[in-house]
Formats: sequence, structure tokens, C-alpha cells
Amino acid sequence: MDKKVMKEMTFMGYRRPDGRVGIRNKVLILPASVCASDTTRIIASQVENAVTFNNQNGCSQVPSDQQFTMDVMAGYAANPNVYGTVVISLGCENCQMDLVLDAIRERTNKPLEHFIIQENGGTIATIEKAVRAARQMAMDASMLAQEAFGMSELIIGTECGGSDPTSGLASNVLIGEISDRMAEIGGTSILSETTEFIGAEHILAKRGKDERVSQRIYQIVHDYENAIRLVAHDVREGNPSPGNMEGGLTTLEEKSLGCIHKGGHAPVNEVYDYAKHVDKNMGMDIMDTPGNDPSSVAGMAAGGCQICLFSTGRGTPTGNPIVPVIKITGNKVTYANMSDNIDIDASPYIYGKKTLEELGDELFTEIKQVADGKLTKAEALGYTEMAIARVCNYM
Repeated sequence: MDKKVMKEMTFMGYRRPDGRVGIRNKVLILPASVCASDTTRIIASQVENAVTFNNQNGCSQVPSDQQFTMDVMAGYAANPNVYGTVVISLGCENCQMDLVLDAIRERTNKPLEHFIIQENGGTIATIEKAVRAARQMAMDASMLAQEAFGMSELIIGTECGGSDPTSGLASNVLIGEISDRMAEIGGTSILSETTEFIGAEHILAKRGKDERVSQRIYQIVHDYENAIRLVAHDVREGNPSPGNMEGGLTTLEEKSLGCIHKGGHAPVNEVYDYAKHVDKNMGMDIMDTPGNDPSSVAGMAAGGCQICLFSTGRGTPTGNPIVPVIKITGNKVTYANMSDNIDIDASPYIYGKKTLEELGDELFTEIKQVADGKLTKAEALGYTEMAIARVCNYM
């Protein structure tokens, strides 16, 4: 598939008032804290096309962790796959309603409603009011017509989890092929998981577009290792995981050398902090995220990615509430064993049955189809796991 064909390829999406383009049209029922999460679950269950998640944070957090939570909440509301947001708070949490609303409005001008449980007569009264507001929002969303957009409008997140040696040999390499194609046509891809740059950061740093970007790559790795040491631990105590080692990875450095293949070969144009807004049409970027899959994907979703490519050697069902997750494996045994959860089999590349270009064409076409509305297997099965990064215990 040549550059001209890829540049001319389009998908049917939704233009948002802030200029971004979504590939889903969800109504987000956003819990401002753990104390509102069950309430948002009940609200979302009564509204067609509404989604929510279990926010375990939002209160009793140190300022830096609270900022992570705020950035994820604001970023989810701003994500172009979301038509509009209904925020629910208890009323006494640290992530106060006015702070959450201000953070959302700084990122987007999409429809926004809010309800405070303690000021609306308790959960039953709040649910009734919020369901009415969310249903109206869902009806308004259903009237929005899709339009054709070029693939360069996409921001693609990249993730790997349950890795084994086939990840670095095939599935991560295939994702890297897509990262290079997105850079070539003026789109954007995000390389994540700072813990899995360790031992390979010098390779990524050489690809920085300038000295500032190169030094930022070194800095985020250095800062992450130091943050773990502050609590008297080493990142290698939990990475590689038992599953990684059982699959054949023996050191974090081996895992990192496989992980960074997801970034392809294009220059690294920017390094973003966790869950911060990512600019489109930027080629290859990095986001400073944990190695924990749900929290890493959440950070990229908050940054604005519309799709996530997820490589797995051992297999995983991981999804996300607002972003379709395309699962890819280079392990033919895993694909046969977990075909209900895996979208793409990259193992033919290892065995010489297909070239990287052929598999790249297949995956690029799959991305276009998912952008058009095709459900990923995680979506079809209803998997929406997510977490928010934090560095400290609760206060």
C-alpha cells in the first residue's frame, strides 16, 4: 500500500466543536471520585451508548496524584470519541466539581452537565436527574451525522502487555510499521510505557528531533526509576512479570528492546507528561506512562488517541471505556488459544508466510474499518478495564 493510497483513504467520523474527529459517539458518565463511581455505573446502565468507569481516586491523594486523576478525567471528557459528558460527584471529595468542570472546559467545549449527590437529595434523586440529562445528550448525539476524514486525523496509541519474545519479533514490529506509516501520512502515534524504555532509552534518545526531546527521554526514565527507589524498591522487582519470564523474557532490558519496536523508526517529535493533551499531525510521540496496561492506555486515551494498538504475546482481554483496543499477537499458540480476544495474528511474519508490508496493509485496513465503526473484540465482549496512575499511597 503506497503513500498516495494511504493518504487518500478515509474513514467515517464525527467532527467535534473543538475541531477534533471522533470514531465513536459515546456519552461519558464521569465519576469525580470513588464515592460517585457506583452511582455513575447505575446511570450509564440506563442510557443507550453511555459509558463510565470505576474511578478509584479523586480523594485522599497527594497533589501530584490528584493531578493525574484530574488530567485523566478532563482528558476522557475531551477525547473525540466522546460526544458529551455528565459529571457526577459526591460533593466533599478533593476533586471538587468546580475544579473538574474547569479542567474539562480548558480542553474542550463539548456538551457538559453535572450533578452533586450531596446537593441533589442523595443517590436516587441524583440518578433520576442525571439519567434524564444523559438520555437527552444521547438523543442529541444520535442526530450527529458522520463525515469522511483522512487517516491523518487519527492519533493512535500503542501498548504491549503480557509480552513474550514474539512481541519483539513480530507484533511490536508490526505496530512500529503502522507508527511509521502514520508519520509518513501526517498522522500521529504515541509510544508509551516508560518503565519499558529502561535499558533501551539511549536508542530512543538518538531519534529525538532535537536535543530537548532527547534529554526529555532520558529524564522521564531517570525520574521513573528514582520514584520507585524513593519507596525503597527497584522497578525490576516487578518487571518483567512472572508471565513475561514464563514466556521467555529474562530481563527488563530484553523486554525494553522489544517494546520500543512499537515506535517504528521515525523521529520522536515530542514527549508528553501522563494524560496531557496530545497534538494531532505530529508523527511519532512519546507519553510518560506506567508499564501497567490499563493505566497506560488510560493516559493515552486522556491525551486524545481514538484507537489503541495493543500487542500481547501471552494474551489479554484488556479494553477501554472510550477507545477501541485492537489486540495483536505474534504468538500463533496464543492466537489459537485466545482467538475470541485477539484481533490480529502477526505470527506469519515470524514463519516467513507474510511480509511486514503485507501484514502492515492488513492492520492499516483493520484500523480504517474500526474507525468506520467495526467493533474490536474487546468492544464486542464489553471489556472496559482502566486505571489511573499514582505514585503514593492514599492519605
